[in-house]
Amino acid sequence: MSITLYLPKDAASLALGADRVAKALGRAAAARGLDVTLVRTGSRGLLWLEPLLEVATPAGRIAYGPVRPGDIESLLDAGLAEGGAHRLRIGRPEEHPYLARQQRLTFGRCGIVDPASVEDYRAHGGYRGLEAALAAGPAGIVEAVKSSGLRGRGGAGFPTGIKWNTVMLAAADQKYVVCNADEGDSGTFADRMLMEGDPLTLIEGMTIAAVAVGATRGYIYCRSEYPHAFAALNTAIAAAERAGTLGADVMGSGRAFHLEARLGAGAYICGEETSLLESLEGKRGIVRAKPPIPALKGLFGQPTLVNNVLSFAAVPWILEHGGPAYAAYGMGRSLGTLPIQLAGNVRRGGLIETAFGLTLREVIEEIGGGTASGRPVRAVQVGGPLGAYFPESLFDTPLDYEAFAAKKGLLGHGGIVVFDDTVDLARQARFAFEFCAAESCGKCTPCRIGAVRGLETIDKVIAGESPRENLALVTDLCEVMTDGSLCAMGGLTPVPVMSALTHFPEDFSGRGARLPLAAE
Repeated sequence: MSITLYLPKDAASLALGADRVAKALGRAAAARGLDVTLVRTGSRGLLWLEPLLEVATPAGRIAYGPVRPGDIESLLDAGLAEGGAHRLRIGRPEEHPYLARQQRLTFGRCGIVDPASVEDYRAHGGYRGLEAALAAGPAGIVEAVKSSGLRGRGGAGFPTGIKWNTVMLAAADQKYVVCNADEGDSGTFADRMLMEGDPLTLIEGMTIAAVAVGATRGYIYCRSEYPHAFAALNTAIAAAERAGTLGADVMGSGRAFHLEARLGAGAYICGEETSLLESLEGKRGIVRAKPPIPALKGLFGQPTLVNNVLSFAAVPWILEHGGPAYAAYGMGRSLGTLPIQLAGNVRRGGLIETAFGLTLREVIEEIGGGTASGRPVRAVQVGGPLGAYFPESLFDTPLDYEAFAAKKGLLGHGGIVVFDDTVDLARQARFAFEFCAAESCGKCTPCRIGAVRGLETIDKVIAGESPRENLALVTDLCEVMTDGSLCAMGGLTPVPVMSALTHFPEDFSGRGARLPLAAE
């Protein structure tokens, strides 16, 4: 009897022992004389259940988790091959409450397909979007992206179709498509999950973009802390080249698109598109003044389309099903689906892809199950280290670009970090300045100096040194950084600081230092 099993090999699952589970399976199968095929996939995003082991049955895949090496013998004894009853049995993953309420468009194949197999990708609907794109031509592709309402999923929320149209209309002998995969925000991991679990979706999306704008070369700039994603990208690129869906003649269309993955050097600022381009050119990652915008003068001075992983990865679905079908999801000007990454002090952390419009409360309490500690939720930071801290009174805010902006927050890359009532928001405000001081590229004075002065001043507040006067100085510093910084690094650092001051003023009472001072 042949048994087909599926086990993730993404970074989160590996950290939780997936490779040890695979070895235990191999030993047990050999001892029992079982014919086992083990397919290593990405994660479905139910991270509290990893490693999640699935078995193919006539009724569909049946999942068990979290599986440890010591569970393998009892699973086999319980009839794992037939999806038998066991204390770790979850049933069909798509029927699990965590997944059942999601709308997985971008992540529809993640955790299901073999990320290295073009054949498996095609069997699950891959390349239908590229086929439609080649039939539609550049103008048709750009119109589909425009009508979808897709906005940049990297954080800025700029209309994707407008950016594509600008590059398409730019006159140049050479154009580039660049993917910003430098996912550095705290609490975010959707880019990593997709690159490790379904990299061909990203590659297909970038190929469609290249056809649309007339680019023949592309680069994926992957952060250095993602070695598994980088390896998965290179494997998938090679597989796509062998299959003829990438390279000198994409799917027999006569169009060329050559793609390379490049590894970053560990600088948070390279998540900013112009710093990323400087780094790709072999220079120090430092912000460029704009204009000119990269769409007109980007990599090596040529028109360059720069988008985030999730922006490119949304495009195959859009081209396959049409822009209006994607726009049917969401609310207001926030259309389509938002990959949410739920992390921090939460019971059920993981990836959630759903239409814009869910409230923070629904995500934290209903999907996330509240805090892992069992204590009340006090604050939530949305949008990475430069996002606002929201108190419980704002938890009914819908996940929507404009709704968050109205509350002086930002959705960013969709990362949500949960804190219980033991959090010290003065300490969190201090961290924002400390982070900016460490990660600033140094090009502009408001960011380079403002963050350092802010850190020193917050330390004085925490120590109880003239808190009223020093908090007034912090507010002034934040205004200067917001108005005078060259890019969002310095411009958004005041967001977490001022939100903490606004919503949690009691934490800035100068009750005495709970942290080492900057001078120490």
